[in-house]
Amino acid sequence: MRISDFDYNLPEERIAHFPPKIRGQTRLLTISKNGDLGDKRYSDLADYLEAGDVVVLNNTKVIKARLLAVNSKNQPRELLLIEEHGNSSAFTRKAIYRGSLKGGETVTVGQTPININKVLDGGLVEVSSNTNLLDLAEQYGTVPLPPYMKRQANKSDIERYQTVFAKQAGSVAAPTASLNFTQKLVDELTTKGVKIVYLTLHVGLGTFLPIRTDQVEEHTMHSEYFEIPKNTVVTIKQAKQNGKNVLAVGTTVARTLEFAHAKILDGPETDISGEANIFIYPGYKFKIVDKLVTNFHAPRSTVLMLTAAFAGWNNLKNAYDHAVEHKYNFLSYGDSTLIE
Repeated sequence: MRISDFDYNLPEERIAHFPPKIRGQTRLLTISKNGDLGDKRYSDLADYLEAGDVVVLNNTKVIKARLLAVNSKNQPRELLLIEEHGNSSAFTRKAIYRGSLKGGETVTVGQTPININKVLDGGLVEVSSNTNLLDLAEQYGTVPLPPYMKRQANKSDIERYQTVFAKQAGSVAAPTASLNFTQKLVDELTTKGVKIVYLTLHVGLGTFLPIRTDQVEEHTMHSEYFEIPKNTVVTIKQAKQNGKNVLAVGTTVARTLEFAHAKILDGPETDISGEANIFIYPGYKFKIVDKLVTNFHAPRSTVLMLTAAFAGWNNLKNAYDHAVEHKYNFLSYGDSTLIE
């Protein structure tokens, strides 16, 4: 398969550069496996689930990863802390940088010195500080909005580029399919008997990186750290045994569950953690996910290919054409799809 096979026309005016005025008031395009479409609202999601079904959410928390610093000559520099991994330290971390940096120098954020330990390949540096870097980011950092928004984060983004159930700090990008998941929807689902469980996948900058190969199969997927608690493992395993549906909210949840499917379904009932690097594209057979909520994705992206694997590319392409025609909003702050 060629990367160009997963292209479509995305007009600039269809890209959402700001969040909706009210969380949860976005639209939802339903896509059936035979290609039928339905124009709904995100708040209608409970209508598509039954008692005993399971909804899986990613409770990662986006850190204010973008840090503005100055060097010893008071020249501006920028650090973008990368996502949490299992071996990450609160005092030492890798970062993408802008401006000239060299190993052994020190930059300052606020009044806090940050040591540039060494310059690494791929535009990265290893930094360290006597101050907890996550605390420093929380105090001085800004939200690392996706590059296509072409704007700086504002006060609204601090709240809205974060899910209402964000808990485990470590992502540098939001699990965007659940940005419109509200407490009211949680209550509706729970009342209906739907089980809601959580996992953590720290979303990395790799989610924005373009695919640099012509052939899909030649792309190397980035790794992202994940944790699946025992309760989530048990709940999913029981649901599958009882013939109930598992709905993944977002591609982050989908790839975590599919990466760990063997341990979830056949392993001991215990916590699971690791580095997920699964690349899902058409031809893949899903082992756990029965339904998928996800946003409208950029052309030629890995997340678009995962969604195409679930819906079928022809169905998805038709749905995207419909969405453009009916003025749905695309990408992180946009509307969503429910594929079942």
